[in-house]
Amino acid sequence: MTLKDTISIDIDLGTEPREAFLHFTREMTNWWPKDYSWSGETLQEMTIADQAGGFCTEIGPHGFRCDFGRVLEIDLPRHIVFTWQIGPNREPVPDPSKAGEVDVTFSAIPGGTRVTLTHRGFSNHGASAEQYMEAMGSAQGWPLILQHFAKSAPQRDKISRQSDPSLCVSSTKHL
Repeated sequence: MTLKDTISIDIDLGTEPREAFLHFTREMTNWWPKDYSWSGETLQEMTIADQAGGFCTEIGPHGFRCDFGRVLEIDLPRHIVFTWQIGPNREPVPDPSKAGEVDVTFSAIPGGTRVTLTHRGFSNHGASAEQYMEAMGSAQGWPLILQHFAKSAPQRDKISRQSDPSLCVSSTKHL
């Protein structure tokens, strides 16, 4: 029996889909929580390539590079899918068959963009899969990460509360 599991999170931004997409992929250094990087406060750069086959990369002190995924699909500015090659203990997972996937869509809504992030494939992480999914779906997981993203995203109009962008989290498990 294979455990299939998914976390899905929606957040609404007061910016156009293209701006939101580019901020998500090219400006990660500005919004990704430093405590959630391998480099911490010495993080130099974090980006996601804008082409299929490109890398999701963190660059730390002295140019040290650690890839945390690879772009599988991209349809700029609407959609990107990349492998999530970070394990439950925050260690790199070099084997993509043991990685999860993150699927992000950027949909136009009145006044801005709805960003939907879906993280699937936790079962690829073995015995710690359920705990990993719970951690990433908790207030300290993807919801916190996306709140950082929303707070730093360019805003044309505020379509959600100033201090707490609209955020909806759901988790599903299928056996």
